[in-house]
Amino acid sequence: MSEEKNKDNWPLWEVFTQPKSGKPHEHAGSLHAPDKEMALQNARDTYARRNEGVSIWVVESKYITASTPEDMGPFFDPANDKPYRHPQFYSVPRAVKKRS
Repeated sequence: MSEEKNKDNWPLWEVFTQPKSGKPHEHAGSLHAPDKEMALQNARDTYARRNEGVSIWVVESKYITASTPEDMGPFFDPANDKPYRHPQFYSVPRAVKKRS
């Protein structure tokens, strides 16, 4: 009975897989597992069983910090007061222009 109860309370883990070496990890999905080792094994069996990835990351969902819909305004506003961040601010050297 207690084992059945614990199974219902397993934490949620987010799974990230790396499709090829050198590529960024991508979110593959999520799963429930009692600990990090079991989460990694379950992630391998679920998201990389056909060699879809070369690396797997698992992170317990409670450790992810995310923005909220209320942050939409000033949090995502672009930095309009910093024009040097836009590519048109810089001049392209002639040697680079000839190559393209």
